[in-house]
Amino acid sequence: MKDNKKTLIITSIVCLIPIIVGIILYPSLPDQITTHWDFSGTPNGYSSKFVGAIVFPAVLLLVNVLLPLLMRLDPKYENMNDKLKTVVFWTIPLVSILCSSATLASGFEVDTYIQVITPLFVGLLFVFIGNYLPKTKQSYMMGIKLPWTLESEDNWNKTHRLGGFVWVIGGIVIMISSFFKWGMYVLFTTFMLMFLIPSVYSYMIYKRSKEEN
Repeated sequence: MKDNKKTLIITSIVCLIPIIVGIILYPSLPDQITTHWDFSGTPNGYSSKFVGAIVFPAVLLLVNVLLPLLMRLDPKYENMNDKLKTVVFWTIPLVSILCSSATLASGFEVDTYIQVITPLFVGLLFVFIGNYLPKTKQSYMMGIKLPWTLESEDNWNKTHRLGGFVWVIGGIVIMISSFFKWGMYVLFTTFMLMFLIPSVYSYMIYKRSKEEN
């Protein structure tokens, strides 16, 4: 519990950094700044500088504070893998830094190569999560939560062993693809497969178990 509080304090401080930087740079930013890019990294969405520089990182700060509190509502909170919790807790502040850096840089017409950095970051995140998935016990807020995995501990364990392998491989594929112009397409295709494969496998285990019984 103390470690979680310490992590929350540190991650919240990190989430404050983009807000502080946004306030400092605010007078120098144009009225409209980029807040969305297409798969090729071309800007296709804009917001006021107040929303882009202040509101967005403030919302992520709020999410960062609420996430640990919401996770503690899980009746099986004690089952959650501590290392995986750490990865999850640090995801929000890192996303805040990444998004705010790209948004603020766009205000000064600096190319941040968001189409490369995004799949690289997401792929690395999946590798970390996939590494800990097989060690994750049943819970309602962490892991591959399907009716069949939550119903059977054996199904949960088998699904997460395969899921961990698939997520690590998928993460590596996404990271490699980040250096090619079609990297974002690979990200979303691989993302869908990473959820589809363990889900189908879990259902097959469930059906086989029902037939045997």
